[in-house]
Amino acid sequence: MFSKTCEYGIRAMIFISQKSSEGVKVGVKEVSSGIDSPVHFIAKILQDLGRKNLVQSFKGPNGGFFIEKDSEVTLADIVIAIDGDKLFKNCGLGLGYCSEERPCPIHHDFKKIRNDITIMLHTSKLSEFSQLLKDNLTYLKLF
Repeated sequence: MFSKTCEYGIRAMIFISQKSSEGVKVGVKEVSSGIDSPVHFIAKILQDLGRKNLVQSFKGPNGGFFIEKDSEVTLADIVIAIDGDKLFKNCGLGLGYCSEERPCPIHHDFKKIRNDITIMLHTSKLSEFSQLLKDNLTYLKLF
C-alpha cells in the first residue's frame, strides 16, 4: 500500500515522536537502529521531511531530530509528503479512467476500503502512538 520510503518514514516519525515525548532528540543512527532500517535511507527521508516541516532538527552535540510537543502531524501528512495523495484518490487497479461512471471491477469495494484508510490516516496523530510504544503494547521492530 505504501512505498518502502513511506513505510520507513512513518516508522521513523513514530519513533521520533515517542522519543520527543520523553524530551529526547535522536540522531539518524538511533532512529535507524530503533526501527531496524538502513541509516543512509533514513537520513534522506528525514532530511526531506524536515524540509517539509514535519520534523525539526538541531545540529551539534545536543542536536538530533525531534517533533514539537504540540505537533498535530498525522500519518496522512507523512504519506502525502512522501508518496503524494494517490492512495486517497487513485483506482485500486491503477487505471486512469476509473470513476463512478466507468468503474473498474473492484471500484466499489476498493472505494470503501480507501475511505476507511483515509479516515484512519487523517485522524491518527503521531503523538497517539508514544504511550503504546512506551507500554510495549506496540512495536516498531522485532527484537
